[in-house]
Amino acid sequence: MIRILLAAALMMASAGMANAAEIKALFAETFRPTTAQVIPQFEKSSGHKVTLAFGTAGAVTARIQNGEPADVAVTAAPQIDNLGRQGKIVGDRVILAKVGIGVFVRRGAPKPDISSADALRASLLAVTIVYTDPAAGGPAGIYVAKLLDQLGIGAAMKPKTKLTRGGEANQNAVVGGEAEIGFNMINEILIDPRVELVGPLPPPVQNYTTFAAGIVDTSTQQDAGRALIGFLSSPDILAVMRKLGFEPG
Repeated sequence: MIRILLAAALMMASAGMANAAEIKALFAETFRPTTAQVIPQFEKSSGHKVTLAFGTAGAVTARIQNGEPADVAVTAAPQIDNLGRQGKIVGDRVILAKVGIGVFVRRGAPKPDISSADALRASLLAVTIVYTDPAAGGPAGIYVAKLLDQLGIGAAMKPKTKLTRGGEANQNAVVGGEAEIGFNMINEILIDPRVELVGPLPPPVQNYTTFAAGIVDTSTQQDAGRALIGFLSSPDILAVMRKLGFEPG
């Protein structure tokens, strides 16, 4: 009897190994902290192995357009939709979550008044700032550049602005004293203990980026890719993402 049970267990394990796939997933940089928490859970529960690569939302889009081999792409929803129109994403894309833009300072530093658009404008004129270079393709950087012009202070802020390639570089600039106030996706601010979130942009000037996932047309592991997307869009993972600063999409 024991031999029969052992043989059955070995057969099940072999079948699992045979069905296991290696998935390559391209993620927008803002998902890096999320993937660190949840991808090991997916690998353990599914038996699949996930290779992760990151870039700004625009960079992920460009890599897919340039034919980089991948199975799953996670980036801003409009870019996933655009890739779909180009035939680079197959099937329906799946909305994962959205996130707003926040203002942050070095931990322990005085917090500026950002309670209204006018208060934000006045606070910014009194300090140096940092945000992601719009040319890098990150949604937050693109929007902040437009927001400064919308507030009528774009020209005034240029000599007091540091641009980075995004991600942790924005926090590094504030912590290092290169800028007093930084802008970034709220979820990226919350995971950095060196800085404090002053708050989201005021509601009238807030901008949300909705993120979506899709199967890349060159994928050789589409079934496994769909399993990954199903996992990322599940209620349990959304609960994790909410703790990290995301909101339901």
